Amino acid sequence: MKIPKILVGCPTASTHGYCLKEYANAVKSLTYPNYDVLIVDNSKDDSYFKRIKSLGLNAIKDEYFEKARERIVHSRNILRKIVLEKGYDYFLSLEQDVIPPKDVIEKLIRHRKKIVSGVYFSRYKINGKIMYLPLLWKEKKDNKKLMRFSKPEEIEGDKLIKIKKCGLGCVLIRRDVLEKIKFRYVEEILCFDDMFFCEDVEKNGFGLYCDASVKCKHLISGMSWKNIKK
Repeated sequence: MKIPKILVGCPTASTHGYCLKEYANAVKSLTYPNYDVLIVDNSKDDSYFKRIKSLGLNAIKDEYFEKARERIVHSRNILRKIVLEKGYDYFLSLEQDVIPPKDVIEKLIRHRKKIVSGVYFSRYKINGKIMYLPLLWKEKKDNKKLMRFSKPEEIEGDKLIKIKKCGLGCVLIRRDVLEKIKFRYVEEILCFDDMFFCEDVEKNGFGLYCDASVKCKHLISGMSWKNIKK
């Protein structure tokens, strides 16, 4: 029986240097038997690229764009192209500040779904209050055109959950999805490519799921978006 071939990777830049070592250790420790790792660095110079390579990670140096969203989308589409051209069956989008369990691939792939996300939390300020919520959204019951955050109690245990949208921090995507969908963003709308990816997933009729058992660490305290042009 053929074991599906997985490409694990993400766009990155020197702003994420604070979590590089922990990420490198994590991706080298994955227990799945048939995967490759590829990091696409879109930093302004080559110093971070050299640092990535020094830790034994496969990396590509991408060109630098002034806007972060343009850099991210360009780099993520390089990964998409490699998945399609090099015969990978899946892409595990695993961003550099997300540290998964060692068996993340086995857990996500077992569902035989086209797109399955893991779980990681981020910090939000809502009504003046700091809250930690999962980057998973569900439809509102009273208005399916609107979304709400998944509640922490909804992602307890070991279950597969239908969701509306998710971040691209830890999500397994089958190649036939990538054959139809390119990563993109819209200049006039201040959202990143993960929201537009999920929008395109819905337009193409692909289901979007989350495995509640795949709990990841999110290393959010080491960087700020304050001075980064989006």
